[in-house]
Amino acid sequence: MNADAMPTSARLATPKLRDPAWSRRVFWALAFLVLLWPMFVLTEFKPWVLFEGNSLKPTLKFLGDFFPPKVEPSFLALVLRETWRTVAIATAGIALALLIAIPLTLLSVRVLSISALTGRMSPGAALLRQLVRWLLIVLRSVPELIWALVFVRVVGLGPTAGVIAIALTYGGMLGKVYGEILESGDAHATTSLLRNGSGRLQSFFYGLLPQNAAELTSYTVYRWECAIRSSAVLGFVGAGGLGQQMDTSMKMFAGAEVCTMLIVFMLLVWLADSASAWLRRSLG
Repeated sequence: MNADAMPTSARLATPKLRDPAWSRRVFWALAFLVLLWPMFVLTEFKPWVLFEGNSLKPTLKFLGDFFPPKVEPSFLALVLRETWRTVAIATAGIALALLIAIPLTLLSVRVLSISALTGRMSPGAALLRQLVRWLLIVLRSVPELIWALVFVRVVGLGPTAGVIAIALTYGGMLGKVYGEILESGDAHATTSLLRNGSGRLQSFFYGLLPQNAAELTSYTVYRWECAIRSSAVLGFVGAGGLGQQMDTSMKMFAGAEVCTMLIVFMLLVWLADSASAWLRRSLG
């Protein structure tokens, strides 16, 4: 039957075989590739170099040394000790980050400003709030790896540099997100407390905190999980923990030791992820 001879209702009911948005998707996909190609050129991205003879042979030899993993009791004891130190670095860093983030958050949140109750914040309070926000930007804009490189030269090799690095970067991250969480919630209770003569801390503990406690705690637990990953990476610049031991083994081309530590690190991240997910479910 000719399509022109079909009734109008039948033609409307027949589904189109071609996606109407197909041409637009192809256009944006090609545009993305065109924009991405100069970035690959600029970064000298050449993955085929991995398969050249002078690169492939040492890579296969190093990977071949991975098996079997090293499971000597003395080495496992060393790995477990460094793993515990990695967790300690992350936990201590987050604790110090909280000491940085909480006061800065209270100073940067507009809803806790008494002068803003009249509609416009006083110039002094507005300037202080802006300075605190700039400080949070500075803290979180410098990666923890850069902070670690700086403090390794200040305090020497060891976990202290890692703890300070995590504290500074994560203090800026926590302060920013805490402020956004507190300002996005319902401010009616807090404003009422401030208007009736309550102090800023009282308004925070009885107004803002109760309705945002679950979200704040959930994000803090998530950041602790991220800090565990970061603390292992910081070890490669001398900040202690499992990463520093792994860096030593890699420099010695001890593939079996590296394999054991990778397995332990993956188990550590899995445990941290599971604990973090369980805590977030419990708080939710």
